[in-house]
Amino acid sequence: MCSRFFGQKRAFSKFLQISPLVKEALANGEGVVALESTVITHGLPYPHNLSTARSLEQKVRSAGSHPATIALFDGKIHVGLNEEQLEQLASSEKAVKVSTRDIAKTLIRKEVGGTTVASTMKIANACGIHVFATGGIGGVHRGADQTFDISADLQALSKTPVCVVCSGVKSILDIPKTVEYLETHSVNCVVYGNENVFPSFFTRKSGSRAQFSTENLNEVVDLLKTSRILGLPYGTILACPIPEKYAGDGDVIQNSIDQAVREAQERNIASQSVTPFILARVNELTKGASMATNIALLENNASIAGRLAAKMHEKRPITSVSKNHTSSSSSPRKPKVVSVGAAIVDFEAITSEYVKVRKIYKNWGKDLNYD
Repeated sequence: MCSRFFGQKRAFSKFLQISPLVKEALANGEGVVALESTVITHGLPYPHNLSTARSLEQKVRSAGSHPATIALFDGKIHVGLNEEQLEQLASSEKAVKVSTRDIAKTLIRKEVGGTTVASTMKIANACGIHVFATGGIGGVHRGADQTFDISADLQALSKTPVCVVCSGVKSILDIPKTVEYLETHSVNCVVYGNENVFPSFFTRKSGSRAQFSTENLNEVVDLLKTSRILGLPYGTILACPIPEKYAGDGDVIQNSIDQAVREAQERNIASQSVTPFILARVNELTKGASMATNIALLENNASIAGRLAAKMHEKRPITSVSKNHTSSSSSPRKPKVVSVGAAIVDFEAITSEYVKVRKIYKNWGKDLNYD
């Protein structure tokens, strides 16, 4: 796991521009939350996108962590944006949507790019950021058995050890198939709440079940840390149902989503263009209600992610809880190499050292023969 992380960081180092505040927080072992930027470039209209970007960063700070909004400018990957860069990103009419495959293209063309869930995970992991907040992840599209349209977010989750705090899968997608895909690819899938029902972005319940549910963020921290200790390369979803006070509009919004999906199919809109079209159309059909709900769940997720990232860096032993007892193990220490079996050592020895070397090998039950 360590070699993979440092390898990725070296590969990205030529292009990474980490802000001084984020760099200092990482060096001091403080909580940092990655924030994607497609919601700014393609998810919300100006100036709502700019005010939301500022609000999400403030939610993370208020929860005790540091925000790191990620975007691409002028041939560089910026991790942590200043006010001028946020304004540039929000107001750009030429910004492109950057999934993992688009990172290199966007860099060489020096385009303004908003990062998706997949690319944000990749970049965050290369920087050593383990928690990431967004609205909803991409997934298996409706009709994927005919189109093979499956979001790159799912592949990123299957091989990037970052926790994505979200409101589940975007409700325009095939949620049961997406949850099944996540299970098949060993992605931890946890509902943050008292009921194990996977949320459906605008609504609190989808009908699908997750791996388990919990109301205790410390248990999520233990899951993430233990997964890293085990060297598991998979991501984790912390699915947070939309707050109750915004759930009432869910049914109305869902009807609008179904209509927008039909219109997208009739117009043959596919691939990366589907989500921006449907979100814009649903906002029209609901007369702005969907955008207000979208912003509310984004802010809720950012706040939870900020608390989670802060807890990740608390000095607390990993605790496992069962029905009968609670046990603690000490905090992880720097691992030591242990060899079980035989050890092979290459060496050169002169004659005067022969006796010393022979004694060592006799203690191992070995014998040396020199020509």
